[in-house]
This record gives sequence, C-alpha cells and structure tokens, in this order.
Amino acid sequence: MIPDHSKDSLRAAVLAARAGLSRDEWEAGDAARASALRAALPEDATVVALYAARPGEPGTAGLLAELLASGYEVLLPKLRPTPDWAALTTPADLVPGWAGIPHPSGPPLGPAALGRADVVVVPCLAVGRDGTRLGTGGGWYDRALGHRRAGAAVWALARAEEVFASVPTLPHDLPVDAVVTEAGFSLCAKG
Repeated sequence: MIPDHSKDSLRAAVLAARAGLSRDEWEAGDAARASALRAALPEDATVVALYAARPGEPGTAGLLAELLASGYEVLLPKLRPTPDWAALTTPADLVPGWAGIPHPSGPPLGPAALGRADVVVVPCLAVGRDGTRLGTGGGWYDRALGHRRAGAAVWALARAEEVFASVPTLPHDLPVDAVVTEAGFSLCAKG
C-alpha cells in the first residue's frame, strides 16, 4: 500500500495535541463523552461493542463499568491480525493483549460475534462530520466492521478538537454514522 502522507501528518498533529493534555483534562473529557454516549444509546440496544482505551486516547474505563452495571452485554476486541471479539463480564477481566492493549481474558468469540452488537463504538485519531474516520493505520476496524449486522450503528469516540469537516481516506476506509465527543452526540452527514 502506498503511504498517505496527509493521513500521517494529521495523525502526528492529533497525537501531539493529545500528549499536551493534563490528567484533569482527560478525566473531564472522558466523563463528558461517557455521559453523551450513554444518553445517545437507543432504548432497545442491549449489546454494545466498544474498546478498552490505552493511555493517550479518549478513555473508556468508566464507560465500560457503567454499561456492564446497567445490564448491557459488552463486546471488546481480542486483538489479533484478524478481527475477533470477546465478552467483557467485569472490568477486572481486562488483561494486556497485543502491544499492551487491554482485552478481555475470556474466550474469543470469532469475528461474527460483532453481528450481535446494536452499536459499535470505534476509536479514532480524527473524524469527519461527513463520516470519514482516521484510525491508527492498521485497518483492523475496517476489517472488523465487515462483520457487523445491517443497521448496526457505528460511532466514533473522539475529542471535539479532533472533529473536522472531512479527514483523508483510502478506498478501504469504512465510514462511521456518528461521533461522540465531550460536546455531545452528532450524526454524520454522509454524502
């Protein structure tokens, strides 16, 4: 694949801005994003696919605990070269996975498990109001999203400063339906 330098420069800028945030700024933003996401969940949603955040990205620890306490089934990635998922039963079940990224210690459920999710929340470095999403560059979520069921919503979790009109994409990059930031929930206007 030919490198996309516009993606690389945007990734570098976002990572630099994130590195400058204080712990208090992260915690306040994480709490506001979690509140916005919970408020936006459809009433009939029972299964949420999410991710366990690493340091330096919008946090999900509190959100994971709240979803579990509220009775949602929570699926998290089992990070391997091919997409896989596992159920999270308690935040204490998280163990370091590939590259130190936390994942559930439970058994893998296979890529088709994503088809159970009503809402799929994906990480990003930047997202466009047009539904374009900039990830870390591995394409894992683009491969995983092929296993979601028709009609399942895909939401990106980002900081408000990481939302643009559009972000650079390649043909294999899949769009998101909405973005959740500390400023709230916004549907994307896909063209």
